[in-house]
Amino acid sequence: MRILFGRDAEREVEALAHRQTQLSLIEKPVRRIIDTVRAKGDSALRAYARRWDGLAAKEPFKVPPALIEAAWAMADPTLRAALTEAATNIRAFATRQKPRAWNYTRRGITLSQLIRPLDSVGCYVPGGRYPLLSTVLMTVIPAQVASVPRICIASPNPQPQLLAAAGMLGIQEFYRIGGAQAVAALAYGTRTIPRVEKIVGPGNSYVTAAKKMVAFDCGIDFLAGPTEAVIVSDRGCAEFIAADLLAQAEHDPEAIAVFITTSRPLAQKVKERLAEAAHNPIGQSALRKHDILLAKDPRGAMLWANRIAPEHITVEADAVPSIRNAGSIFVGDYSAQAAGDYASGPNHVLPTAAVARTRGGLSVLDFVKVITVQKVSRSGLSRIAGSVTKLAEAEGLKAHAESIRVRCGRA
Repeated sequence: MRILFGRDAEREVEALAHRQTQLSLIEKPVRRIIDTVRAKGDSALRAYARRWDGLAAKEPFKVPPALIEAAWAMADPTLRAALTEAATNIRAFATRQKPRAWNYTRRGITLSQLIRPLDSVGCYVPGGRYPLLSTVLMTVIPAQVASVPRICIASPNPQPQLLAAAGMLGIQEFYRIGGAQAVAALAYGTRTIPRVEKIVGPGNSYVTAAKKMVAFDCGIDFLAGPTEAVIVSDRGCAEFIAADLLAQAEHDPEAIAVFITTSRPLAQKVKERLAEAAHNPIGQSALRKHDILLAKDPRGAMLWANRIAPEHITVEADAVPSIRNAGSIFVGDYSAQAAGDYASGPNHVLPTAAVARTRGGLSVLDFVKVITVQKVSRSGLSRIAGSVTKLAEAEGLKAHAESIRVRCGRA
């Protein structure tokens, strides 16, 4: 890992600020998978699942609910306790996020906001190197808090621990499918897998490209790329900083891990800590791919951080008001980013590739519809009739204006 400053650091920040999820190279094969699943349904899905996900010839896509319940019942007690604690914290946070219904009346017009859950949601849980139990919790629990009536999970070759997490949450629909083909099945449905209204959850580039392609036909959360971690500190603990950078690099060989500081001594200490981990493959990846950026002053450091707009960012408490773009903020030495990945409460499904400039992470808001209601009385309409007709006529929409006049004329 290099220490960059001056123009070299600026160039690195600029490159990070304009990073993109590279999907163009795989769009053709992903489109072919989606089209094939739409055309051939279960037969195509099974061919892909046998080829890539290890599904046996006669094994059903859907995991029997009894097997899910048994996985939870037979799970190690310490795992059960950890899952329960994490779920409790995530549910408490999500409950506080839930928007509320309200109404008020002013001058003859009553206005309301209704909150309605989506009818169905498909939670995609990656089935890569590790069983991502935490992703089950982070995608399912906010949907449950939102009162979504039908929640299903798609994950290839699920491990018993993954099924245990689903069992704890009472999931009855769990499909042994993955990749772009799973996204297609959830978006359009097959004979055995009903379609859903929205697909949420992270995945590899094929999953991301597939979500992009189905987005006009099925709701999605957002397009996510490799994990990103930025730490901004002048006085933090070098050991903790290095540990967080290495932890996030563990997610993906393409992960971005950046330390920004104005302190050259601290930069050097962090570099040394990372060098000590060089014998570890994760440490080697971080040292090879990511950098320490030396800023002139704290304001410059925060400008860099906001331009990067990272998925995760760790800062000191006095810097929080300066952060405008981030998926999730971690404050101080003991707010390990891994705590947010699992059990502190906020969601770990977060925007990457600078999407944090326009939205935050997955939340209850992704699983509800905010519907407005208007009830206008005769007197209320009379009060705004002049403004409505004037604006309608200014736009050239005479029928709009007439729809007001016909009512007011009868008042």
